[in-house]
Amino acid sequence: MDRVFEIPEEPSVEPISSLEEDVIRGTNPRFTFPFGILFSTFLYCGEAASALYMVRIYRKNSETYWMAYTFSFFMFSSIMVQLTLIFVHRDLTKDKPLSLFIHLILLGPVIRCLEAMIKYLTLWKKGGQEEPYVSLTRKKMLINGEEVLIEWEVGHSIRTLAMHRSAYKRMSQIQAFLGSVPQLTCQLYVTLISADVPLGRAVLIVFSLISVTYGATLCNMLAIQIKYDEYKIRLGPLEVLCITIWRTLEITSRLMILVLFSATLKLKAVPFLLLNFLIILFEPWVKFWRSGAHMPNNIEKNFSRLGTLVVLISVTVLYAGINFSCWSALQLKLADSDLVEKGQNWGHMGLHYSVRLLENVIMVLVFKFFGAKVLLNYCHSLIALQLIIAYLISIGFMLLFFQYLHPLRSLFTHNVVDCLHCVCCYQHPRGRVENSEPSIDAEARQSIV
Repeated sequence: MDRVFEIPEEPSVEPISSLEEDVIRGTNPRFTFPFGILFSTFLYCGEAASALYMVRIYRKNSETYWMAYTFSFFMFSSIMVQLTLIFVHRDLTKDKPLSLFIHLILLGPVIRCLEAMIKYLTLWKKGGQEEPYVSLTRKKMLINGEEVLIEWEVGHSIRTLAMHRSAYKRMSQIQAFLGSVPQLTCQLYVTLISADVPLGRAVLIVFSLISVTYGATLCNMLAIQIKYDEYKIRLGPLEVLCITIWRTLEITSRLMILVLFSATLKLKAVPFLLLNFLIILFEPWVKFWRSGAHMPNNIEKNFSRLGTLVVLISVTVLYAGINFSCWSALQLKLADSDLVEKGQNWGHMGLHYSVRLLENVIMVLVFKFFGAKVLLNYCHSLIALQLIIAYLISIGFMLLFFQYLHPLRSLFTHNVVDCLHCVCCYQHPRGRVENSEPSIDAEARQSIV
C-alpha cells in the first residue's frame, strides 16, 4: 500500500533522538476529502453507462460488429477493475461474500466509494480526532535543499482512506489503458468511416478521453512515488498542469494517428499494430529469461507460484497497454520483487520516444499518400503536420517537466540538458566522465537548473 498522506505545507516538527539517525517528528497527517475516489467512480459509471447505451444502439441498428467490440472492451476493463480492487483490499483472504458478490455484478467501485465516504464523514464528525495511532510512517523530505527524515503517527481511519486512494489510483490506470484506450480508438474509427457522430457515441468518446488523460497523469504520479518510495512527494498545480498537457497531447495525437492509419489500410493495418503490441508485451519476459533470474516469490504473501504468474502476466499486459499509447514512465523488471526499475533511465525514455516518433511519422505518411477516401473534405497534409507537431509539443512538455518541474530533480545525477549535451557531443563523453567521477555527488545537485 502506498503510504502517502496529506501534511501541512510547512510542517511543525520537533527532533527526537534515534540510535541510527536524527528523526524529525512531523504533525499528524490531515484527512482530506476523497475527490480522486469520487472522480474515478464517476468516470467508471459514466463510461460504463455510455458504453452500454451504444451497445443497445448498435444492436438496434444491426451493427453486430461494432456492438461486439464495444461490449468486449467494456467487459474486459470492468472485470480487470473488479480484480484490482479485490487484490488491493485483499478480499480473497477475508470472509466477505457480500463484497465479492458486489464485485461480481461489476458494482465494486461504487460500493468502495461509499465505504470511503462513510469513513471520511465519520472522521469528519469527530473533528479529525482519531483513536491512538496504529503505525508509524517515515519518509524523507527535501526542506530548503536538505534531506531530512520525518516520522508521522498514522491512525486507523486515515490509513484506511489511504488504502482506498491507492486502490482507486490503480483502478483508474486499469480502466484507462485496458478499457478506455481501445474503446476510444474503436469509437473514433467508427465515427471516421461513418462520418456521423450521434450523441451517445460523442458522450462515450468524451468519457474515454477524460479517463485516458486522467489515467496517464496518475501514471506519472505513481511512477514518481514508486521510484522514490522513501520520499514524501508533493506535486503542485503547475507540475500537474504540465503533466496533463504533456499526456493529453501525447495520447490524443498518438490515437488519432492510429485511427487514421487503420482507416487507410483497413485489415492490412492489423498485422503491424498486433506486432507492435506483442513486441512491447514480450520484451520484459525476454529480458527476464535472458537474465536467468528466478520468479519473485514475495510479491504478495500466501500467493502460490500460479498466483504470482497470474499477477506478473496482468502487470505485463497493463505495461504493454500503457506503452502502446504513451510512455509508461517506468521500466518493468520481472526479476525484482518491486517489478520495476527504480533508477531514472534516460536511455529507456529516449528510445521509447524515438521509436514512437518514427512510427507516427511512418503511419502519418501512409495516411497522407494512401488515405484519399478517408477524409475527402480535409487537407491530409495539414492534418498530418498538425498531428506530428502535437506529438513533438508533448515531448517538449515532457522535457520541461523533467528539467524544471520534477519534485525530486535535485536527486538526478544527470538532467535533461546533460543527456542532450552527451548526445550532441558524443565525441567527448569519456574524458568528461573521467573528470567528473570524483565529485559526482557534489555536482549532482549543482547540475540541476
